[in-house]
Amino acid sequence: MFAEHAFALPLIFAALMGLSILAYVVLDGFDLGVGILFPFADNGERDRMVAAIGPFWDANETWLVLAIGLLLVAFPAAHGMILTALYLPVAVMLVGLILRGVAFEFRAKVAPPQKAMWNAAFFAGSLMTALSQGFMLGLYIMGLVWTPFTVGFALLTAVCLAAGYAFIGATWLIIKADGALQKKAVRWARRGLYGVLAGLGAVSLASPLVSPRIFDKWFTVPDVLFLAPLPLLAVALVAMIYVSLRHLPDSRDRFAFVPFVAATVLFAVCFAGLAFSFYPYVVPEKLTIYAAASAPESLAIILVGTIFVLPVIIGYTVLSYFIFRGKAGELRYD
Repeated sequence: MFAEHAFALPLIFAALMGLSILAYVVLDGFDLGVGILFPFADNGERDRMVAAIGPFWDANETWLVLAIGLLLVAFPAAHGMILTALYLPVAVMLVGLILRGVAFEFRAKVAPPQKAMWNAAFFAGSLMTALSQGFMLGLYIMGLVWTPFTVGFALLTAVCLAAGYAFIGATWLIIKADGALQKKAVRWARRGLYGVLAGLGAVSLASPLVSPRIFDKWFTVPDVLFLAPLPLLAVALVAMIYVSLRHLPDSRDRFAFVPFVAATVLFAVCFAGLAFSFYPYVVPEKLTIYAAASAPESLAIILVGTIFVLPVIIGYTVLSYFIFRGKAGELRYD
């Protein structure tokens, strides 16, 4: 019984942490992307873009807190190793999140001449956060090693993730906006799709090349046959996004949800492939989830708390999206 718990509990917490990271990347990804798109919109459009994310962005960031919290309590050894290696980009991300949050509130309350400064701060905070997260992803894939090559790859993934966030932000605006802003969002999404493809290509090539273990997982028979549906599904989703963007916006606003939903599934498929590649390691090639996990007794107690917390987070996330469904209205802070 003890051996079963020692195997199952780390796996459960790894799955919960993966779910939290995926939810954060999709949900906070689109509102970070809206901030990154700020320089390409005029003042009136910027207010509508903020109105499109205003009811959701606080709840979206909860998933990041949950993911880091699970890493800390369930895998404390890995938490120390990962955050020590990523101390600098984590600090940049926190500064970006703070700058973005302050700018979000101030831009609508300051005198009109000062609004441009806070719009720039909102863009800068969104871009800093996206770039730092992309840098962390790249360095994680490279095994958390700082060399000129790994830093160069991390810089590439930083740019690609920022482009990916801008892409999914544009697909969100296609749903929430109409008129000229919706047409702009379609054009932004078409261009952002190339950044997504560049990022997927870079990660797909680098992951098996930096680790013989990951290479064997993906390119040996019969595993390659079982895994083939993942890249095929990703190609099909990219084709669906491309075709749908070619036919949007629709005069009756039909199918506006297709690019965002397809992008969400695409992100989930890519995340599943990445998780499969690195399993069972939580620190690439150094520390498995079983070696890094807390004692089974501790994990059992934490799991009880998680069973209560997770449904609450899911519940208020779903509720907020249901209440504020439909097109974004006038920007209001009262």
